[in-house]
Amino acid sequence: MKPVLSKHPLALLAAALLPIAADSAPPSADPARFAPCLAELKSDALARGVSGAAYERLTANLVPDMKVLELLDYQPEFRTAIWDYLAGLVDDERVADGRAMQAQWAGVLADVASRYRVDPATVVAVWGVESNFGRNFGQRPLLTSLSTLSCYGRRQAYFRGEFFDALKIVDSGDVGAEQLNGSWAGAFGHTQFMPSTFLRLAVDFDGDGRRDLVGSVPDALASTANFLKKAGWREGETWGYEVSLPAGFDTSGAGRRNKQPLASWSARGVTRIDGSPLTGEGGAGLMLPAGPKGPAFLVFRNFDAIYGYNAAESYALAIAHLSDRLKGGAAFATPWPTDDPGLSRVERRELQSLLIARGHAIGNVDGMLGDASRAAIRIEQQRLGHTVDGRAGQKLLKALQEGNP
Repeated sequence: MKPVLSKHPLALLAAALLPIAADSAPPSADPARFAPCLAELKSDALARGVSGAAYERLTANLVPDMKVLELLDYQPEFRTAIWDYLAGLVDDERVADGRAMQAQWAGVLADVASRYRVDPATVVAVWGVESNFGRNFGQRPLLTSLSTLSCYGRRQAYFRGEFFDALKIVDSGDVGAEQLNGSWAGAFGHTQFMPSTFLRLAVDFDGDGRRDLVGSVPDALASTANFLKKAGWREGETWGYEVSLPAGFDTSGAGRRNKQPLASWSARGVTRIDGSPLTGEGGAGLMLPAGPKGPAFLVFRNFDAIYGYNAAESYALAIAHLSDRLKGGAAFATPWPTDDPGLSRVERRELQSLLIARGHAIGNVDGMLGDASRAAIRIEQQRLGHTVDGRAGQKLLKALQEGNP
């Protein structure tokens, strides 16, 4: 997830959708440069408020992880078809899990909503998309990843800031170094904050004296609500909704940022998807994530607040849609403009089982389509006469269902 690092890259779906990566780091990434780099960074770390003792202690045994350099230019929000992206993030399984989490943490969520004025469904939707409700934090040690990115590759200045902030988090006692595991780019915890975001916006909601987004669900949920509040969330207002466009509608004015009064959209024949009049506070932008032939949405200020969490419209739409589903809303009425829709996580696991049944050694059946799964998919696509691109869609699943021994 080239990262758009407004808050962090969305690492969890990246693990499921990454193409086959090279086995080695770029030639210029000489591991022998790592130790001298860390020594050179010490003065900058001290200037950023890291104690000398903490820097020495926490960097003493670090070794670079060159694999993170392979991920530096990848972000699925911009490379994955929207119907694939949403199929894996907003499915019936996640909706059911989200409702269960809402019930389990109802008291905490009510207190969070009272303090930060962000509704429980939106907070839980972020939790679900970011870490699958705490099941997938990411496994890379942050100090290792961030120190590597501080010494190699692009955007070293950015990652150095995050590295120093991660050191400060550990030194403060909020989160131990052994717990500070997450995405390749440094996001961690239940709702995947970057270290700089943690220092600015994380809160101690359970009152134990620590801001702990790893071990404390209340701290994570409240911190997420605090983020959204500071990003401009308005209580009681909608993020947006699906709309219907009249035949021949001129979409040249579409765009999340190009907000127009609702009266203007109404005058041009735009209605809610069920034909009812437009409602909402303030201006709205027309968003067409799959072009004019796919679902269309009017989005308001609250959508922008979600967008601030990770600067990708597909990401914000996933959060917004999941929050609606948690409230009892339906799937989008307009189909995506494709004859080969994406797979839910249940369907991905079924696909993996079918691949194993055909003799492919792909590892665990977990719904995460990694390198081995995609290599097997390419083999099956070639055998079936499909386009050989490693993509898992409904056509491939159906073909294997019908023809698997």
